[in-house]
Amino acid sequence: MTNKEIANQFSNLAKIMELHGENPYRFKSYSNVYIQLRKLQTPLTEMSEKEIEAVKGVGKGALSKIQEIIATGKLSALEEYKAKTPVGIREMLEIKGFGPKKILSLWKELEVETIGELLYACNENRLVELKGFGAKTQEDLRKKLEYHLQSRGKSHYAAIEPKAQEYLKWLNKKLKPKAIDFVGEMGRYCPIVNKVEVLVATDKNIDELFDDKNYILSEKIGEATYHGVFKETEVTLHACSLESFGSKKFRHTSSPDFIKGFLAKAKSKDFTGMAKEDDVFAKAKIPFIAPELRETAAIVDLAIKKELPTKLIEASDIKGVIHSHTTYSDGIHTLEEMVSYAKEVGYSYIAITDHSKAAFYANGLKVDRLQTQWEEIDQLNAKMNDFKIFKSIESDILNDGSLDYEEAILKQFDFIIASVHTNLKMDKEKATSRLLKAIENPYTKILGHPTGRLLLSREGYPIDHAKIIDACAANGVSIELNANPYRLDIDYTWIPYAKEKGVLISINPDAHSREGIHDIRFGVYAARKGQLTAETCLNSKSLTDFEEYIYSK
Repeated sequence: MTNKEIANQFSNLAKIMELHGENPYRFKSYSNVYIQLRKLQTPLTEMSEKEIEAVKGVGKGALSKIQEIIATGKLSALEEYKAKTPVGIREMLEIKGFGPKKILSLWKELEVETIGELLYACNENRLVELKGFGAKTQEDLRKKLEYHLQSRGKSHYAAIEPKAQEYLKWLNKKLKPKAIDFVGEMGRYCPIVNKVEVLVATDKNIDELFDDKNYILSEKIGEATYHGVFKETEVTLHACSLESFGSKKFRHTSSPDFIKGFLAKAKSKDFTGMAKEDDVFAKAKIPFIAPELRETAAIVDLAIKKELPTKLIEASDIKGVIHSHTTYSDGIHTLEEMVSYAKEVGYSYIAITDHSKAAFYANGLKVDRLQTQWEEIDQLNAKMNDFKIFKSIESDILNDGSLDYEEAILKQFDFIIASVHTNLKMDKEKATSRLLKAIENPYTKILGHPTGRLLLSREGYPIDHAKIIDACAANGVSIELNANPYRLDIDYTWIPYAKEKGVLISINPDAHSREGIHDIRFGVYAARKGQLTAETCLNSKSLTDFEEYIYSK
């Protein structure tokens, strides 16, 4: 083992001991050992016991630990602490600038145990009121967490998109291409992206791009594919002529499974030299299939049978903002600020859905504060003719499946989004029965983020999706597609079944700030992958139609 590897074990031990509130003298001494071992020029594996013990700060205790690491590759004391520390908490210790004291505070105060849960807490402004934190610290931590997630090799679409757009802009400037676009997972708007891929039609020499210090070539495959790193982001660039751009875009955007199914049904197998993707489908005598849908071979059969929608939902189809939080609970902007912004960017209505009273961790509303909020909503509504604010709530689904608040309060809301936020460690039977009871409650109108998942972080509790969707159909309940890019829950693969059963999908931003409203577009991307149309989306309804729907139950 190298000195660095040995030293890192002492650093990890110091951090995890501090996390568990051990004697400061002990963990600080191990931290000092780490510093001293990193400075050594001679490999520890080549030093005698006497030489190691002579190193500043290395006493008999540290010496025995160094010998243990050299002999076994592990440190038993560190392994013991690891065993009683959640994996996600240990992972947090790896993030630079995020110390054990802060991690301990968040672990105990917010009960977060994974990077994804903590990132979501940042996006919901949960940290700003905690001692030792604040808006600036929260934002700094959010950036650190995003970087950490990206370094795992996978990224949320929303997290990688700004870097991908920067790369695209850079290529446009350098190459002045005849045509350029994202392909691969970016081209299909996948919620999780493994790598950024771009297709470019240009006459310029691609090899010259790598003279730039921002762009490093990792591997060149053939004459047209370049794997590289652009400003710390892994990218793949495919080059082609303008005459073959359509053929290449089709090939590089579609998944392997889709290509296989497409070729099996195509009347012609030769799709080279086509400038537009439409030409590929025309020659194959297969109806055009939107890039978002090109995931499976089964989609090809649906297209041939003319069972795919002719027009998928667009962001411009969304008429109202459903699921928004204000400073009444854990939002960053006031009720009036959220309303004004939603109206300013072109929506016709907004539902204010702060957290219910059981959500003490999110400053959930007790009845007296609900009354104050309703009064403010009434005052604002009285001033507007072409916009409406709905009195709603994101009610916690309690452990027994009941909704938060007594019936006398529940009946006063315009409608209720019912969501699970606590006691997430459930088996399939428990989770399903808990949701079913909430769905059957006559005051539930929308089922919020059905599995509670956080992409790349928390898988979500298992549920019987078919049974849940069937229950929603029977009880006139819509299902939320939570548009927060770290959730995107319900998963788009279940949207076709919901459509079949007549269950409307509501694309909700779960906005905890004005800017969070724009997350709707990420929900639209996912909804398109699930074949959603404007007709099968709840909040694509006009204000009049939306009112008719929510008051119908």
